[in-house]
Amino acid sequence: MIWKVLYQPSKKESPRRETTHSLYVEADTEVEAHALVEDNTDYDIEFIEPLQGKHLEYEQSSPDYKVTEFNNK
Repeated sequence: MIWKVLYQPSKKESPRRETTHSLYVEADTEVEAHALVEDNTDYDIEFIEPLQGKHLEYEQSSPDYKVTEFNNK
């Protein structure tokens, strides 16, 4: 399943809507998606939502859509 992760680039600054970013990850569960981002970045995760059906199709039509892959050590 594809998950959209909304995050702030830094945990040291107060969250602001204007600085919210998103990335897409593939994982079986929301917990796994959270762990992938948490273990591989310094991002402050705000929200994780599943993408499927028409919602996924809409996101995939964006030129910014790209599934982020992390190198597991």
